[in-house]
Amino acid sequence: MQTRTLGATGHDSTVMTFGAIALNWLEQEGANQMVELVLDHGVNHFDVAPTYGDAELKLGPKLRQHREEIFLGCKTQERGYEGAKRKLERSLDRLGVDHIDLYQVHGLEYREELETITGDDGALEAFREAKEEGLIGHIGLTSHGNPQLIEDAIDRIDDLETVMFPMNPVVAGKDDADHDYEAVLERAEAEDIGTLGIKAFAKGSWPSTDELPVADRPYANWYEPVDSPAEIEARFDFAAAQGLTSVINPGDPKLVAMVLDAASRYDGMDEAAQRSLIEAVRHDESPVPEQLHH
Repeated sequence: MQTRTLGATGHDSTVMTFGAIALNWLEQEGANQMVELVLDHGVNHFDVAPTYGDAELKLGPKLRQHREEIFLGCKTQERGYEGAKRKLERSLDRLGVDHIDLYQVHGLEYREELETITGDDGALEAFREAKEEGLIGHIGLTSHGNPQLIEDAIDRIDDLETVMFPMNPVVAGKDDADHDYEAVLERAEAEDIGTLGIKAFAKGSWPSTDELPVADRPYANWYEPVDSPAEIEARFDFAAAQGLTSVINPGDPKLVAMVLDAASRYDGMDEAAQRSLIEAVRHDESPVPEQLHH
């Protein structure tokens, strides 16, 4: 599988990152098999979070067995110093490892949060201490929301080494500031910040729970995913062709093998194919949650 340098971290990440939330839906044996499958395809960048149910615990056994082969990303939704410090210790404990390669502010949504994180007694202080102690290697940030806020974070956090944000043809086709992730990508490239793409496989939001109760959804994703091999390949190719360092699989374990397949075969996507994919979905509903823009 192709690799790309993850910004200034110096790590060459595979063009697909394994989103380990998929492990939450499996028993331990199935989780072990999935990690082996992912490693067999050459994937070397994994991403997990405490909010992904039991994913940290399920990842633990194979992570420890293959620790040298895996660049491990983890995250925290804590915004203050004490909380972030506690959550990091808990993640290290649950994963059963002594360090995390990339520790990320998880799901930045509002300007006030950025103030808290970067202020006195903010989470960033805990991140930087942990980095000095060797508990984490690099500092990153993830956001599903306002692209301008991600750029503000790049301004404010001078040791930020990666950003994770949505990238797919639905979002690329919306010509407004609320969806201008292209600007984030350009800015990140200029600053040598690694870029990780989420929601590459999002088709749109699920119908309301009145129409389709959560229990009846065919996939465990937050959004309705594309689910045929051809659509998955087109979506993967599109996201990777935008210049992202790496693209993260959707959360449902049933889709992982198809994404691994697409990632293994990736060899670019020409402009015309990208444009026609954007046109085909131009009027689809954005999979980026509306409320995050206000």
